[in-house]
Amino acid sequence: MSALLETEDLEIAVPSRVLVRHLSLTIQPGALIAMLGPNGVGKTLSLHTLAGLRPAGAGAVRVRGADVRLLGQRERALRVGLLLQEQDDPFPTTVLETALMGRHARLGIWQWETGEDHAVAMSALAQMDLAGTESRAAGTLSGGERRRLGIATLLVQDPDLLLLDEPLNHLDPGHQFAVVAVLRRLAAEGKTVIASLHDPALAVRDFHSALLLHGDGRWQFGPTAQLLDGATLSDLYGVPFQPYHGDNGTVMLPTPSYPQTTTAGNVTPLRRPSPSGRKAR
Repeated sequence: MSALLETEDLEIAVPSRVLVRHLSLTIQPGALIAMLGPNGVGKTLSLHTLAGLRPAGAGAVRVRGADVRLLGQRERALRVGLLLQEQDDPFPTTVLETALMGRHARLGIWQWETGEDHAVAMSALAQMDLAGTESRAAGTLSGGERRRLGIATLLVQDPDLLLLDEPLNHLDPGHQFAVVAVLRRLAAEGKTVIASLHDPALAVRDFHSALLLHGDGRWQFGPTAQLLDGATLSDLYGVPFQPYHGDNGTVMLPTPSYPQTTTAGNVTPLRRPSPSGRKAR
């Protein structure tokens, strides 16, 4: 099977600092990859580089054998879709109109959306639990609703490679599960999905592989079940992790460590409210 995504000695850098060095990966269709790392290590820049939106410091990115930076905009949109970390609505568009923007790469210059295009958009909105919001202004959506609209727009675009920058940001647990279920289905259909996350437990449970970025050039890649152990996660995030066992298996969760505080001077410690709701005396 030919690779869908290849990176060769890829370097991602900002002034005076190399974030990722010599990243060489060969990713087959159907991969579901979690990108993990603390704030500021280059997850967003890495996704933008993979999408061809910014030049690499060195190396190359190929999607289905073609250098992503040499692809025309239309061809790139057919192969690669990017969910930005933050999405603005500079123009007044409805939810349906925003979702239909994902279809533009599949339309001719003077071609209008067809009934089939509208059906694809309506299906994507329904998958993101946005049915019934089609006529609302996109700018009136809540943060979680707008996040799901961005994912719906990518579903309408239907690229081979989906690069998602914090797709679960602003989402409640129910909608997180629903979005992950869609991502799992896309991978099963042969799409490749790379999503930056802040939850190693979710990565272990639902993603095939993990790409860990340390921010100092180092990176690690491998199956989540093998890679995301306590020692690796502690090194990555700088906090201890411990295993927790549940009905769905074992997950690694960070162990909180708070500095001890003392009452000094006229500082009064907070008191827990009494069960009756009256002030404790």
